Amino acid sequence: MQWTDNCAHHLRQLHAEGFGQKDVEDALKTLPVHPAQARGTMDLKKRTDVQTTFFCLSNSNSVYIDTILKHYGLETLFDEIVTNPAQFREDGLLELRRRVDPNGPQHGCKVGCSPNMCKGAELEAFMERHGGWAAFDKVVYVGDGSNDLCPVLHLREQDTILVRLYRELYRKLNDSSAAHVSDVKCSVHPWGGAWEIEKYFKENL
Repeated sequence: MQWTDNCAHHLRQLHAEGFGQKDVEDALKTLPVHPAQARGTMDLKKRTDVQTTFFCLSNSNSVYIDTILKHYGLETLFDEIVTNPAQFREDGLLELRRRVDPNGPQHGCKVGCSPNMCKGAELEAFMERHGGWAAFDKVVYVGDGSNDLCPVLHLREQDTILVRLYRELYRKLNDSSAAHVSDVKCSVHPWGGAWEIEKYFKENL
């Protein structure tokens, strides 16, 4: 079963077992956000010597992301969020849908994005909405999943991928025989802990 559909299926099961909106929200609020990650991003956003645009491109869903950001006081961090749509019904069921409707035109990605979203196409659309690639001196992309390879292929030589160690994207980028890896143009900067992202932001941006 496709990932987004599988999540929606389990949300329906939880609802049938009596779990409602508060239960889902309370569970989401237990998910940790590393202090260095929150501090590093918010400090960068507050800087006056660097103009930044923060974009969240996620295969999660709008309710999960909004709930966690608000819980940690980070709701003003992102200038734009692109993810799968979700909303609570009056009876407490969290309805989750694919961003790309399975009954409509499909994205046709050849790199390996999941059916619900092509992250490469979404990154290109974001850039078009914000003045094009020329409007950005540098793009820093933070990712770890296999579906992050597609947007990484769109990055330029002056851009950077902050790739989490030993996750699927890291393994792909370090496998010279993997499809499309030879097409990566940006610099690759591995990280293991959130404090390394904070350090990169301070020293390189």
